[in-house]
Amino acid sequence: MREVKSATFSNQLTVLSVAVSAILCSQLAVAATDVPSTTLQTITVTANSSVREKVQEDGVDVEDYTPAQQASHLSDFLNVVPGVTIGGTSSVNQRIRIRGLEDSNLKVTIDGARQEGKLFYHMGDITIDPDLLKQADVAVGNNSVTLGNDALGGAVAFKTVDAADLLKPGQKIGAKLKAGYASNNDELLTSATVFGAPSDNVDLLAYYGKRDTSSGEDGEGRELFEDSESESFLLKAGAYVGNDHHVGASFSRTDKEGIFPFRPDFPSRSEPPIPQQVKRDTYGIDYKFNPSNPLIDIDTNVYQTKTRILRDSEYLTNPGFDFNAEVQTTGAKIQNTSDIATNVGTHKLISGIEHYKKESEMERDFVKKGSDEATNTSVYLEDQWQMGKFSLTPGVRYDRYKSPEFISGGKTYDNVVGALAASYEIAPLTQVFASYTQLFNGPDLSQTIFNSDGDKTYVNNDLKAEEGSNAEVGMITTLRDLTVAGDALQLSGKYFETDIENYIEFVRSGGTRPGLNCANGQPGGDCQGVINKDEDYKIKGVELAADYKMNDFSMGLSYSRARSKGDKTGYSIPSVTGSSSESGDKYMVNLAYSPTETTDIGWRSTYVASVMPNTSANDIEKPSYDVHDIFMNYSPKQIEGLKATVGVYNLFDEAYASHSSRLNPIDDVATDFEPGRNIKASLTYQF
Repeated sequence: MREVKSATFSNQLTVLSVAVSAILCSQLAVAATDVPSTTLQTITVTANSSVREKVQEDGVDVEDYTPAQQASHLSDFLNVVPGVTIGGTSSVNQRIRIRGLEDSNLKVTIDGARQEGKLFYHMGDITIDPDLLKQADVAVGNNSVTLGNDALGGAVAFKTVDAADLLKPGQKIGAKLKAGYASNNDELLTSATVFGAPSDNVDLLAYYGKRDTSSGEDGEGRELFEDSESESFLLKAGAYVGNDHHVGASFSRTDKEGIFPFRPDFPSRSEPPIPQQVKRDTYGIDYKFNPSNPLIDIDTNVYQTKTRILRDSEYLTNPGFDFNAEVQTTGAKIQNTSDIATNVGTHKLISGIEHYKKESEMERDFVKKGSDEATNTSVYLEDQWQMGKFSLTPGVRYDRYKSPEFISGGKTYDNVVGALAASYEIAPLTQVFASYTQLFNGPDLSQTIFNSDGDKTYVNNDLKAEEGSNAEVGMITTLRDLTVAGDALQLSGKYFETDIENYIEFVRSGGTRPGLNCANGQPGGDCQGVINKDEDYKIKGVELAADYKMNDFSMGLSYSRARSKGDKTGYSIPSVTGSSSESGDKYMVNLAYSPTETTDIGWRSTYVASVMPNTSANDIEKPSYDVHDIFMNYSPKQIEGLKATVGVYNLFDEAYASHSSRLNPIDDVATDFEPGRNIKASLTYQF
C-alpha cells in the first residue's frame, strides 16, 4: 500500500481540528447575527427559521467560494459540504455521493429538472459544466416529504445563473467575459455571458463557454487520459406580467467530445482510449404567481432533460461495445406555499403535486436494442408550525410509481410516507432539533447499455421497492463578541441513522459473473436482472461544523463520518460504481483573509482518514490522503468589474484516489487517481 505524503502533518491537523472544535463548543451564546462562512454553509439561526431549511441543508455559492469559481469538476466545490464526497477523476465520470449513497439513490436536479436514470456504470450520470452554475443546494439526508422518490440519501439542486444575478441597479445591458487555464491538463476555458433588461419587467441572458482539455497526470506522473473539447450553452428569458405573475424559460446544454478511456473509471488500463461523446440538453418553463394574499404563492415548472453517451464503432477493437445510450426525463411540478397566522403560532403550509416520466433507449450499430420507461405521480403536504421558541413540522406524501417493464414487469407501487421534525430554542440563538422521515424509492431503470427488451434478462415480478427511514438529532448555536467586538461564531452538529430495507442490487451475467437463473432469479445462470438484498442496512454517522468570522478573517472547520452495515453479514452497502460505498472520516479546514479591499487569500485542507474493511469479502482498505489548496483573488480599483484569480490545487502533489472513486490499494491499474498539482489562473471582466 502506498505511503501517504505529509502523514505527520495530517495527524497534527486532525488533532488540531478536534481541539479547536472542542474549545469553540465551550462558548456561550450572547447575541444574534448571520455568520459568513468559509465553508459556505447556509445554516443560520433566526426566530422563525425552519429546522429543515436552516439546519439540515447546505450549499455552495459560486461567486463567494473561490474554488467554485475555477471549478472544472464537481469535486472542486461540492466536497466542501460535510457528508458529501465526489468520485471520478474525469469530467465524464464525476459522481456524487451523500453519506455513501451514490447518485442513483439521490434526487439531482438542474434548474428544477430531474436528472434521472443510469447510462453506464463506468461513467458518471451528472453532465454539467460548473461554469454554468451560480449555486448548488444540498439536502444532506432526506428530511422532508417534499423531496420524494429517488432521494434515499438526500438531494442536490443545481441552479444556473440568471440575468438578475449579474445586472447592477439601473443597468439595461451588460456582459461578462472569462478566461481560465489549468496547468495539469492544459485546460483552457473561455466563456462569454450577455445579459440585459430591455424593460423593467423583462430580463434576458445568453451564455456560451468552450473548454479544451488534454490528458493530465496524477501525483506520481501517471497519465490520466482525456483529450476533449466541450461546449456549453445557456439561454434564459423571464418576464413579469403585472405585479403578481412571472414567466420564465430556459435551455442549457453541455456537450463534450473527445478521447476517453474505454472505461473512464479505469484510466490506467491497457485498452486504448477511444472517441466518445457525452451530451445533456435541458429545457424548462416556469411560472410563479405570488399575489398579496398570504395563502397563495404558486411555483410551477415543466421540464425535459436528455442525457446521451455515444461511442463510434469505427474506433473500437472489441466489437459489441459501441453504443448510443440515452435517458430522457419529462416532468412537471406545482407547489403552493401558504402563510397562516393563528392564535397558537404561525403555519407555513407547503402543498404540491409532481409527475415525471423517465425513458431509456439503447442502440448498437444504429439498431435499436431495447428501451424501457417508468413514471411517478406524487402529492405531498408539509406544515412548518412555529410556536414561539418551538417548531413542529409534520408532513405526508403519496407516491404512485409504475416501474420499468424489464425490471419488475411494470409493477405499480402505491406508497404513503410521513415525516416529523421539531426544534426548540433552548437559549438565545441556540436550537436543538430532531427529525424522522420515512423513505421510498421505486425500482429504477436498468443501466441503459444493458437494455435488451427482456433478452437474457430476468424480470423480477416480486421485486419490492426500497423503503426505510432517516432519523437525525442535533444542535446549532450562533455566538457573538467572543474575542473582539463584532466577531461571530456558528457551531452545528448532528447525529443520523438511515435504515434501508429491500435494497435493490443489479446482478450482471457473463464471464466469471454469477448471473441469475432466467426462470426463477436464483444465483447462477445466463440472465442479468435486479434482486432485493436479503438483509437490511443501517447507515450511522455524524456531521460537525464550526465557522468563525472576525473582521477580515474567517475560518471554517468541519468533520463528517458515515458507515453502513448489513444486519446479517455486517457488509457495507454494495456499490456498482466504485470499490465500495465506504469513505473515511473527512476533516476540512478553510481559512480566508482579506488583507486589503482588493485582495482575498485562502487555504483549504482536506484530510480523509483511512477506512478498514469490515469484512474480508465485501470491503477493501482505502488509504488516507491529505490535500491542500491555496488561492487568491485580486480586483483592482482602477478597472471596475475586473477580477483575477490564481490557485494551486493539490499543492504538495499528493498521489491519491477519492474514496468515492474506483479504488484498488494493490492494483494501480484498477484505481481512478486524482490529478496531481494543478495551477489554475482565471480572469473575469464584467461591464
